Amino acid sequence: MTTEYELRDRTKVSDTDIEEALNPGELSGFYRDTRECAALALAGGSGGLLLSPPTPRPKKG
Repeated sequence: MTTEYELRDRTKVSDTDIEEALNPGELSGFYRDTRECAALALAGGSGGLLLSPPTPRPKKG
């Protein structure tokens, strides 16, 4: 096995794999990063500001 073939085989990633990793399936109304939501709630609680969680990503298709 040549080095070039081995390197190509190890780094082979399809476009669909990348797309699925960036946009995993999620239910409507659920947010990705609960730590970010918790941080917004803690930061907004003491200052009297109402901070909302991040908006969900638009659905494709």
